[in-house]
Amino acid sequence: MNNHTEVEILLVEDNPNDAELALRALKKNHLANHLFHVADGEEALDFLFARGAFSHRQIENGPKVVILDLKLPKVDGLEVLRAMKADPRTSIIPVVVLTSSKEEKDIVESYRLGVNSYIVKPVDFDKFIIAVRDLGMYWLLLNQPPTL
Repeated sequence: MNNHTEVEILLVEDNPNDAELALRALKKNHLANHLFHVADGEEALDFLFARGAFSHRQIENGPKVVILDLKLPKVDGLEVLRAMKADPRTSIIPVVVLTSSKEEKDIVESYRLGVNSYIVKPVDFDKFIIAVRDLGMYWLLLNQPPTL
């Protein structure tokens, strides 16, 4: 998806295989029409804060949910989460960590910084597809965000 103005899901994932699987799972369930994918934390921050290549965006047109990997190049996922939750313009956007890390320190720090959900990526293909489908359905269809 190339239209930066109507993004519902921002997928922050550096692994191209995991990004493709997530996109496939969301497309299959008609949840990927307004998805934008970035491959590192710096690009995620540029997108969210409408700077650099995304300076034409309006910060107020942020995504309904950010699916965030923790182990990212340039700026790691915890730093992205910290910056998002520290800024009143982005602090209300739900963030779901979807990562391979089962480390307790990552889980605790993510929740301390304000993550809304922490999911360890299933290694099984079918379980990964189901997990991404379910999180997309919940955050886009079931969750009731506040009106700003």
